[in-house]
Amino acid sequence: MQRETTSAQSAAAQIVDRLRASGYEAYFVGGCVRDLLLGRAPADFDVATNAHPDAVLKLFPRTFAVGAHFGVILVADEAYTGEIGGQQIMTEVATFRSDGAYSDGRRPESVRFSESPQEDVLRRDFTINGMLLDPQIWKDSGDLDSSVLDFVGGRADLDARLVRAIGDPQQRFEEDKLRMLRAVRFAARFDFAIAPQTEAAIRSLAAKIGQVSHERVRDELTRMLTEGRARRAFELLDKTGLLKEVLPEIDRLHGVEQPPEYHPEGDVWIHTLMLLEQLPEGASAALAWGTLLHDVGKPATFKPAPASGPGRIRFNGHAEVGVRIAEDICRRLRFSNEEAEQIALLVANHMRFGDVMKMKESTLKRFFRLRDFPEHLALHRMDSRASHGDLTLYDYAKERYEAIPQEEVRPSLLVTGRDLIAAGYKPGPEFKELMALAEDAQLEGRIHTKKEGLNLVREAAKRTS
Repeated sequence: MQRETTSAQSAAAQIVDRLRASGYEAYFVGGCVRDLLLGRAPADFDVATNAHPDAVLKLFPRTFAVGAHFGVILVADEAYTGEIGGQQIMTEVATFRSDGAYSDGRRPESVRFSESPQEDVLRRDFTINGMLLDPQIWKDSGDLDSSVLDFVGGRADLDARLVRAIGDPQQRFEEDKLRMLRAVRFAARFDFAIAPQTEAAIRSLAAKIGQVSHERVRDELTRMLTEGRARRAFELLDKTGLLKEVLPEIDRLHGVEQPPEYHPEGDVWIHTLMLLEQLPEGASAALAWGTLLHDVGKPATFKPAPASGPGRIRFNGHAEVGVRIAEDICRRLRFSNEEAEQIALLVANHMRFGDVMKMKESTLKRFFRLRDFPEHLALHRMDSRASHGDLTLYDYAKERYEAIPQEEVRPSLLVTGRDLIAAGYKPGPEFKELMALAEDAQLEGRIHTKKEGLNLVREAAKRTS
């Protein structure tokens, strides 16, 4: 039975129809065919055709030649009128081709346009991404399977739950090193295995992943972390040797022991995997990376338990050290400033929940002011469940956070800097302390008016003068 047609599918089908009406071959291709066969809703639809880029540009009035040299044109949906709330659908239309040499491990130096869909799919990455679909046959017959053109054994590999490189895996990965990370991501996302020869090729070429730009590596890792099977992805990164190449700081978590009374689950690597297992599909990139990096400072701060006498393993200052390491990683992978700041905040504050029930009201409210505080709560919950399992502190913090109105967490100040200046105080260290004193008193409900706040400040200033 054919599933409900989406706007993206309709737009792609109209493109196929126009190409065919003009005498060209055209099919759906790649991930959309894979997802349809898996019973998933494709996020987008790509079209492959024997029409050359100049022909595509002439046939469709709204196009973007983003990769015309490689035969790739973006075609905009003609039904889009730009109304408020509407979203323009862009369909990638690629000319059948074969690729020349890949000298930079990323893109072919040249391409040769082809008339053969079979030749086109043979240069693609994995068999499950190398199938074509005839939308007209599907529409007429309603039979998805009979509409698929499979020259590479992709249907069999879907059934066998395998990620297999098309042709020689060594050659596929030499052409584009990013494909090694994509193999891991697809295997994790669909809970597939990587075919033995494909996995062996990844292991042999893992050290060459450094040829890929940091941005492309970041994006693949982020997808692994946010597509719902992050633990599986990082286990495969570890198994294939890619982890120590792309994130050596995470590879160092292996074998770092933890105090068993707090962490019965095992070393820091196992603990981190247990957090990753809890990351939901669709988690924000910042929460996902904050989860991955929350204990990244532990290897550098590891202190073994005393050989004799009382004491336990400690990681004094690991959050502070972790922040510096996380910031280095974010710079290396070229995160946006906003995401990098939130990742660092998650790492910096994940240990503060240990004191949450002892915090003064003013300290607690300031804690709740952390940007996207629900993400801090989510990280603490995963951290607790992956160690001692006690959610008492989480429940307390969540209940208090939800109970206190935001206007009490961030109230308009009763005593401002201008008020202190008008009262004769000069800006400086003492000035900041007096400001904080007045705000603390307000947050704790000890003052309710500007007059009360200024009286409190005067009394404090007298005691310190």
